[in-house]
Amino acid sequence: MKKIFTLIVLPIVIVALCYAIYNSVQEPVRFNKEKDERSQVGIQRLKDIRTLQDAFKGSYGHFTESIDSLIDFYNTGKIKIVKQLGSRDDSAAVANTEALKKKHRKITNEQLLEYYEKGMNIVLAIDIEIPVKDTLLKRADFVLGDLKYIPFSDNKETIMKAVIKKVSGVDVPLFEACMPYDDILKGMDHQLIVNLKAESERMNKYPGLKVGSIDAPNNNAGNWE
Repeated sequence: MKKIFTLIVLPIVIVALCYAIYNSVQEPVRFNKEKDERSQVGIQRLKDIRTLQDAFKGSYGHFTESIDSLIDFYNTGKIKIVKQLGSRDDSAAVANTEALKKKHRKITNEQLLEYYEKGMNIVLAIDIEIPVKDTLLKRADFVLGDLKYIPFSDNKETIMKAVIKKVSGVDVPLFEACMPYDDILKGMDHQLIVNLKAESERMNKYPGLKVGSIDAPNNNAGNWE
């Protein structure tokens, strides 16, 4: 019996223990690898939200707390851009423009545009409106509807807030968009998620992914940057 234990049972126990030790070492490695992969998906969505929020604020003077509003803005909104007509490196065009402005001291950009469209060699910059969807987020993998949801969370919605806050006596629009670890890491090792959240809280950081802040201006930075 002792011989059977030594030759058969003991090797099995040793192999099982080795596997358990290996698995306990590798589990955090696998966890961190998948955490990083999931985080990259979430980060891209938060970057896209930031892009649309910046454009939204440029059009309306404030941020929105509704992702549905951002989606509608992308589909139907317009943004102003400055279009350069003529070249400032063309000395003749610059001279012609200055001559027109000197001759007609109150000439408007619209009137200058008329001269340009008639073929006069001048230079000017005009504001034009173009659809948001023709300008922003033109990546092939961009899916507008995904912005509303935290990836890997079974359609939990991205948490977004927007406020107007007094900063040094000035009204400053602020926003933040968040994806808690509990949602973006859903289904992964519970204890390792608990440990990750505890470490974030110990360092006074948001326990998840976050872009912007409604507490204080931070140039709409992400907490991964």
